[in-house]
Amino acid sequence: MAAESINKKGMLVAGGWVLPSPSRKSLEVKNPYSGEVVGVLPVATAADVEEAVSAAERALPVLGKLPAHRRSAILEETAKRIEALGEELARTITLESGKPIKDARGEVGRAVQTFRFAAGEALRIHGETVPMDAHKAGEGRFGFWMRVPVGIVGAITPFNFPLNLVAHKVAPAIAAGCPVVLKPASQTPLTAVRLGEILLESGLPEVALNIVFGGGGTVGEWIVGHPKIAKISFTGSPPVGRRILERAGLKRVTMELGSSSAVVLDEDADLEKALPRCVLGGFAQAGQSCVSVQRIFAHERIYARVCESLVRAVERLRVGDPLRDDTDVGPMIAEAEAARAQAWIEEAVGQGAEKRLGGTREGAVLAPTVLVGANNGMKVMKHEIFAPVVAIAPFKTFDEALGLVNDSIYGLQAGVFTRDVGKAFRAIRELNVGGIMINDVPTYRVDHQPYGGVKESGLGREGPRFAVEEMTTIKMVVFNL
Repeated sequence: MAAESINKKGMLVAGGWVLPSPSRKSLEVKNPYSGEVVGVLPVATAADVEEAVSAAERALPVLGKLPAHRRSAILEETAKRIEALGEELARTITLESGKPIKDARGEVGRAVQTFRFAAGEALRIHGETVPMDAHKAGEGRFGFWMRVPVGIVGAITPFNFPLNLVAHKVAPAIAAGCPVVLKPASQTPLTAVRLGEILLESGLPEVALNIVFGGGGTVGEWIVGHPKIAKISFTGSPPVGRRILERAGLKRVTMELGSSSAVVLDEDADLEKALPRCVLGGFAQAGQSCVSVQRIFAHERIYARVCESLVRAVERLRVGDPLRDDTDVGPMIAEAEAARAQAWIEEAVGQGAEKRLGGTREGAVLAPTVLVGANNGMKVMKHEIFAPVVAIAPFKTFDEALGLVNDSIYGLQAGVFTRDVGKAFRAIRELNVGGIMINDVPTYRVDHQPYGGVKESGLGREGPRFAVEEMTTIKMVVFNL
């Protein structure tokens, strides 16, 4: 099977594969649905990380001097190979993450596009001339600026998109000419290993990508604090993000830190369009996405209909084995996470919310849950639940709804369903989020858009063009003629 073939590899350090051995700590990768071990990998030591950074340092002049068309060709070839290996990669994603196979196939398709967008960006990195004589002291001089690689990129990725979120860090770095030291999530490292193989097969210089495994408190800290790493790209939780900022010093940092994403359903919303999107946005991938629909604010005139219709739609979702083609909701990443989310649900019920559907659990599988009568003071709305749970609350006026969306420590993306273009533009002006989806859910994302948030949702933007900008630095050149 796919995971078995991948498990023949290990860490990718300095162009070689470091295999598990009795003398090393090992990392067991388990299928969240069955509990079966699907891979065993070695855990990195401090010496491994040091060797990986040294290899990346050697790769800097190699990758930086590769012509743009060669970097682009490597990325394009990677996209082709990912596409050709689509079913193998999708199965690996499902085996290690529990993501339904149909969603895993969608992730593979997105990763193909991410690499292709990055291949295009590699050809568009450029600078500009500067009109030096606009200043009296600039007479007789010719100036221009250019973009150059910032240096080694340390990439730390989460479990929920083990292929595409790795792609969003690795592909722009290669486009920019930056070597990478990658630490994928310990729950889902096998997909990253396979991607590493694909990149090498596609012509990437062998020391330009190093992949190490281990905990955030050890391997992650070593990467973040290493003086030779110039840029950190991280996706994860706000507490870890704050720790990275403390440790990173003067490094450049991009981080996506989550959300409690909201949808506003105004009284004139097209519910035939909105409700299916809310179901997809709230329950795909068991709600384990930073832009999953978590809070729904429905106008009081349509609130009862929204609650009833949403429950009926969620009842039709098929829950179970993620390898089945017809499964809509599989397990969460671990039983402990499912138990945590279930505790949040019961706490909300104790505080006055009504559990209309779900809330039960079998191991790591949490039944899709709909809560009504919730409010922003409850943990299920205040914090990121990262589970198949949606909470619905009513509002009286559109301004009140916008205030409820903004009443959050997060600000990643939001969705607003309205037929009133004036209200749509009010939402665009007033919502303090990184992305606003009009007549769609916050879960919507295409991989070349700028993606990121404000407040505790993070710093900087992803999307190949925007990541390349953050992975390059400007060098100014002046000729005294």
